[in-house]
Formats: sequence, structure tokens, C-alpha cells
Amino acid sequence: MPETVYDRDGSQISLTEERWEHIIEFHEEMQEYREHVLTTLRRGQRRQDPIDPTGYSYVYAFDDLEEGYTHVVVIVKFGFRETAQGTMRNNFVLTAYQKMLFSGGTGEGR
Repeated sequence: MPETVYDRDGSQISLTEERWEHIIEFHEEMQEYREHVLTTLRRGQRRQDPIDPTGYSYVYAFDDLEEGYTHVVVIVKFGFRETAQGTMRNNFVLTAYQKMLFSGGTGEGR
């Protein structure tokens, strides 16, 4: 069952087990940081991808990441899917990773 959260703008976003397995397979540093991914979605700054208007990145700073990293970045795909009940929103996490970002201009809080 996917885990669902709402971002600061009220958009519903799902993190499926399949996507979580992808994240920890390709970004091993995220193994112990699932809750950080969810917090980043709830509280992080959202930016639309300049090439793909259905793609968004969420960024949020943390003090307890792996050494050398300062932020969690979560990539989300916004879209729709057809169901027996009709068209429904389908916003879901594609991937997440840790990154070093310098303070100033990112707008995240610690």
C-alpha cells in the first residue's frame, strides 16, 4: 500500500514500495532516511522542472544526513490515471537522494 502525504500546497503525493526499493537500490545513502523523504515532501520547497512540466523537485535541509550531505531532494511526477471510478490524480515519487547544497537562496528551513 503506498504511503501518502500532502505537500505545503495541498497536493497529494504517494510513495510506493516499488519506488522506495528503487531509491535504496540506486541511492544506498537513503536506506535509513525514509521519514526524511516524507518530511521533504511535506515541508520542502517545490520547483517545477523546466523541461518536463509534470516533474517537480522538493528540497529540504536536515542536520543528520550522511557526512558531506545537507539536503534531501525528492523528485515527483504529477499526473493522472484512469480507474473504474474515472480519472484520478496520480502524483508519485520517482526517486530521492541526498545532496550538498550551500545556504542562501534555497529557502528551506532546518
